[in-house]
Amino acid sequence: MSTSFTFNEIHQQPAMWRKEFRTMLAAKAEISAFMHKYLTPETDVVLTGAGTSAFIGDAICPIMRGMWHANVRAVPTTGIITHSRYVLDPERPLLLISFARSGNSPESLGAVNLANKQCSRIAHIYITCNKEGKLAKQAVESQKSKVESNILLLLLPEETDDKSLAMTSSFSTMLLTCLMLGRIDTLEQDEPMVEKAARNAEAVMADYETRLQEIASRPFERGVFLGSGALKGIAEECHLKLQELTDGAVVCKFDSFLGFRHGPKAVVNDHSIVVYLMTGEEEVNRYERDLVRQVDSNNRPVAQVIVIAGEAPDMGEVKADLVVRMPYGKTENEFYGIVSYVLVGQLLGYYASLAHGLNPDAPSVSGNIHRVVEGVTIYE
Repeated sequence: MSTSFTFNEIHQQPAMWRKEFRTMLAAKAEISAFMHKYLTPETDVVLTGAGTSAFIGDAICPIMRGMWHANVRAVPTTGIITHSRYVLDPERPLLLISFARSGNSPESLGAVNLANKQCSRIAHIYITCNKEGKLAKQAVESQKSKVESNILLLLLPEETDDKSLAMTSSFSTMLLTCLMLGRIDTLEQDEPMVEKAARNAEAVMADYETRLQEIASRPFERGVFLGSGALKGIAEECHLKLQELTDGAVVCKFDSFLGFRHGPKAVVNDHSIVVYLMTGEEEVNRYERDLVRQVDSNNRPVAQVIVIAGEAPDMGEVKADLVVRMPYGKTENEFYGIVSYVLVGQLLGYYASLAHGLNPDAPSVSGNIHRVVEGVTIYE
């Protein structure tokens, strides 16, 4: 096994998901009581984080809205810091769900402080990987000092506090945790779906990793990731993984399948790789197939990696470099399957980083990006 943190953190994900399921199930009573107290029909729910942590909210927001039948929004902490007056309604109860690998970024702490100042009826859920982080310590202190704390701390397995620059197991396990949070009252029923997601991820590594490594070694300069619905948020995370792990040598875009036609398709050329994250919902998949055919007819030299649900869709004359089988989207509660898709972007990023002569654990040669963001001043 590689000594790279990034390699190990990518490959440990199925084990982390199983471990986190057991942790959540053991804490079911406490979590359920908190949710029933603070999540009401009048509650505004804001999913927040910065960078990769913000993409969690982007991916699962429509799913959580359907689960809770509440006003759920995904707003980055960076947006709360600069425009809190448009995000936080002091007249309504707020449940702020913060995703944070380290729990130490200035925006995470600043967003929590702003929300506490502006909203009198507020509760927090901290989903974080670092028990020594400021958010985790704040939650512990709150529980000590108050008869009934308004903070629920969901601390992930310590292995998910990724040591590498790029978030991998931290992203996927935080995402999975929030999905389980939405199903907490009947969580024991969901073990087969969580197990299926873990097995899908293991299948990607066992069956497709070598081919992904070969594709990542090709001399491409642009990467495009497309997804529909929740998978657009996963595409967003995949695009960042490939871009940051290559230190910007590969510039990446993401979009929805339908949205891509409206201008962004101009980025595709014969130095591009296009990755399609396709759902198993036929009424959606028909639009996805149309876009794939159109891109192919206009850009024959493009290298294409197609991530599909179940059986390979009819692509006509399209010849894919790689078809990854990823069953998701056909039955109830299959939303857990979205978490497995991120493996393709992570592995492409890892092997492209090596192909560019970089250290995947610390790919930023210039020092432009850091594991915990630096240089941010939070003003009163």
